[in-house]
Amino acid sequence: MQSSVFILTVIFAIIASNAPQIDALLRRCYQCRSRGELGSCKDPFTFNATDVDNEPGLSAIPCASGWCGKVIEGGGPYALDDYDTAIQRMCVQRGPDDNIDRCADTIYNYKKVYMCFCQGDLCNGTDGRWRQHHLLLLLTPTSIVFNMIVNKIFV
Repeated sequence: MQSSVFILTVIFAIIASNAPQIDALLRRCYQCRSRGELGSCKDPFTFNATDVDNEPGLSAIPCASGWCGKVIEGGGPYALDDYDTAIQRMCVQRGPDDNIDRCADTIYNYKKVYMCFCQGDLCNGTDGRWRQHHLLLLLTPTSIVFNMIVNKIFV
């Protein structure tokens, strides 16, 4: 009986650890643009999916490609002030050829920018990789407690 409970716990942990891939099927991206300290789009981005309806200039749009982006334009060592920095979040037509989330300096609309790509539901709000790593940290003690409870009930 204990071995079947352990197997169920392992199966539950595997399914739950794949949740970041499952949420990529939802395919929405934040869409907004802010300059300097004004607006909703700036970093740190403090909104979540429930805030979208109440925040002007912020929306969660369907994204057929499943790839979201964040572009930081201006700023850097030559910026005169924070107003020179613009942040834009959007759906991109396609992600990197190797399908790996990343950030890098690049040319976008004929300007040198810092651009990030991520794949998953609303991943361009915060660092999407945070969910993957912290989900596993959360599931380990959860599966241990679940295993202990089931063992006490059936033993």
